Amino acid sequence: MKLHIGGKEIKEGWKILNIQKNEGVDFVGDISDLSQFSDDSIDEIYASHVFEHIHLKKVQTTLSGIYRVLKTSGKFYVSVPDVDVLFHSFRSPQADKKIKIHIMRMIFGGQIDDNDFHYFGWDFELLKDSLEEAKFSKIEKVQSFNLFDDTSEYKPYGFPISLNVIAYK
Repeated sequence: MKLHIGGKEIKEGWKILNIQKNEGVDFVGDISDLSQFSDDSIDEIYASHVFEHIHLKKVQTTLSGIYRVLKTSGKFYVSVPDVDVLFHSFRSPQADKKIKIHIMRMIFGGQIDDNDFHYFGWDFELLKDSLEEAKFSKIEKVQSFNLFDDTSEYKPYGFPISLNVIAYK
């Protein structure tokens, strides 16, 4: 099985886990609690702009849960707002008030519902360290996953704002 956490796009071969029961959702649940899935039962997990919604105190248990359900050599695709890019963009002299507010919403969450808040900001070093602590190996930063049309590909100002990483069990 391939699991798309937080997904909306229905795609053959992928099941969707979402915190909200929407059309196309196969499993209702939270990325921080994958107890509904057996050990070593999932080939690939994809989470785009979901991981920043996790309380910092739950990061390691969440990553351990993802590691637990992945099969050996399984892949975890994780995309988060890249704070290095966003901070740089915020500090740009070309960033007017409207752009700065948009950037702040990408950093702190859009805040359109109770689930749309970000608890932590990630750069590659911090994410890699957390993944390694959860026993993931071969951690790669990539430009694109080429899997879904979502925020992992978002380029509101002509350049990508996401940090895209593949980690292997």
